Amino acid sequence: MSVESIIERIRAMNPEADVTLLQRAYDFAARVHKGQERVSGEPYLSHPLAVAEILLDLKMDVESIAAGLLHDVVEDTHASLEEVKKTFGNEIGDLVDGLTKISKLHFGSRVEHQAESLRKMVLAMSKDIRVILIKLADRLHNMRTLEPLREEKRRLIARETLDIYSPIAHRLGIYWMKAELEDLALRHLEPEVYHDLAARVAKKRREREKDINEVIEILQQKLTEVGIQAEILGRPKHFYSIYKKMRDQRKEFDEIYDLTAVRVITESVKDCYGSLGVIHSLWKPIQGRFKDFVAMPKSNLYQSLHTTVVGPVGEPVEIQIRTHEMHKTAEDGIAAHWVYKEGRAALDPADKGFAWIRQLLEWQRELKDSREFLETVKVDLFPDEVYVFTPKGDVKSFPKGATPIDFAFGVHTDIGFTCVGAKVNSRLVPLRYELQNGDIVEILTDVKHRPSRDWLKLVKTPRARGRIKQWVKTEEKLRSISLGKDLLEKELRRMGKSPAQILKPETMATMLARSGFSAPDEFFATVGYGKLSPRQAMARLLPPEELPPEGEARPERKARQRPDDGVTLLGAHDFLIHFARCCSPLPGDEIVGFITRGRGVSVHSADCPNVDQLFYDPERKINVSWDAAPSVPHQVKIRVTIGVDRPGILAAISTAISASKINIAQADVRVTEDRKGLNTFTLEVSDLKQLQSAMGAIRQIDGVMGVERIRG
Repeated sequence: MSVESIIERIRAMNPEADVTLLQRAYDFAARVHKGQERVSGEPYLSHPLAVAEILLDLKMDVESIAAGLLHDVVEDTHASLEEVKKTFGNEIGDLVDGLTKISKLHFGSRVEHQAESLRKMVLAMSKDIRVILIKLADRLHNMRTLEPLREEKRRLIARETLDIYSPIAHRLGIYWMKAELEDLALRHLEPEVYHDLAARVAKKRREREKDINEVIEILQQKLTEVGIQAEILGRPKHFYSIYKKMRDQRKEFDEIYDLTAVRVITESVKDCYGSLGVIHSLWKPIQGRFKDFVAMPKSNLYQSLHTTVVGPVGEPVEIQIRTHEMHKTAEDGIAAHWVYKEGRAALDPADKGFAWIRQLLEWQRELKDSREFLETVKVDLFPDEVYVFTPKGDVKSFPKGATPIDFAFGVHTDIGFTCVGAKVNSRLVPLRYELQNGDIVEILTDVKHRPSRDWLKLVKTPRARGRIKQWVKTEEKLRSISLGKDLLEKELRRMGKSPAQILKPETMATMLARSGFSAPDEFFATVGYGKLSPRQAMARLLPPEELPPEGEARPERKARQRPDDGVTLLGAHDFLIHFARCCSPLPGDEIVGFITRGRGVSVHSADCPNVDQLFYDPERKINVSWDAAPSVPHQVKIRVTIGVDRPGILAAISTAISASKINIAQADVRVTEDRKGLNTFTLEVSDLKQLQSAMGAIRQIDGVMGVERIRG
């Protein structure tokens, strides 16, 4: 697309639009990007033009499209932010600034860089919602043009898209963009699965077209007979949703019937419910598959009636019913509301559609640790919701799997802290009970009660998790202070010194200032955490001449670091290192370290599900990295699922593993009643790349349905 065609489309939508602004933005971008090329060899300017086109599809305003044309000029050219603001004004300048990554700062890991960039974007979008819409357009075009990049880079971008950007599109209600981002991510993360699925879906869809057309024809006739005007069409499901259903529900492709949904678009809400009645009179509804998002809209303003019926040929058919206005919101989400409320970029506290973004803003203020902020956002980006009621009848929404503890913190922090039990529908339930749609929840409290760290395993909402972590961190620090002080007092007494004299704040003041500690409690906590041994602490508290000779000191067990563990501690030494069994990290995995009490440093994969629970206290986090060339193999488990057990398939799998120069330490081979194979192999590998190579080779074997790495 050229800038001329963009201008023509804008004039068609809004004849009064200031198209000269677009021409100026294009000319500026063309000048500063001159000579630059994308990895594909295309002129770099093709990218901002494509972003502008996507923003046009979202029916965004001229300023947004201009910012789309300029979104990379500060990051990728000699142009400065000040120059952009001077040329185009503060409004467009702020949009460009919000879209510019934090590329010139140093972070300890890719995850921290990702988190800080997201944090910056959240701040920008809290001031102007258009920032995230432009960013999504930018990401969509990048995903459409990933092919020229090396495989590792493609996978990283695809994973980030699946973890962050497609859920954001979902949260903002832009479903067509969410679906495309997910399909593109699947294409690069699981290319074999994607292409196989695409071929099978195309074949089966042709087979089902006649059945779906029959449903549409019958329904159109019946609605017309009762005086309901409606547009009825078939909507094919995107590949990732089918893949996710097969993976999560462990279904074969042939067991997935609802590859196409039927959508009914009516003139009014009354006609929506009238259409539902007609549908249920024609075909039997499947129990538990009806959802009313009209009466109870989703948090992203999505509204529709969903039902699944047994169609005329005996197969399930999913039907969605909505008005034209609901359909517009369902397609464009928040972007649709932008069109209706032109001239208002900032968040309106009364607008429910922006509630999630306001929550993001609150988290970025409260959570100082970058990794914790990123993980909190990730948790909240998967919004399968349940709707429950307070005893007064107020509706509250929570993520699927939420418990009464989430509900308690959702009402008020104090109620969460003092929660001792719950009644659901007037019956006592355990705190691990998962809330269901329509539940009436009452929280039982005791002012003397306090949270438990075990609650972190039960809660789903970031709010509850954050409050519990905060409390646990405070309690842990108090215990560490007490333990550290107790250890120092014992050491001083053993040396014949007076703890009361030496540990006085005024006596410690000089040492604290010299060692960088802000207060005695910080010093005591460091000893209590195990970062300083009592002996090392004495060396800071006492002059050298007052320390006993090494031989007189009580012998201490020195933590040993195995020379072959392949891990380096940054800024620390003399720690015992062990790999967490819950995630079994391999060289090549991004890793984090956690200082335990008495067991040295526990090394976890960055994506380990337990990391979120461990790092309630950032002070116990330690930077770790893999050595350049680890010298010992690491054990890892994989599960190979075989569609139909056949002679020779195990030999083929063993050969594929051996060809990757991997030793099989253990094998567990089982055959199910339906002749499917569930085989678990314990492999000895040098790094992640070697493992991925072997898994890729196994996937190519005829009869293998899936290969997955087992954590824990």
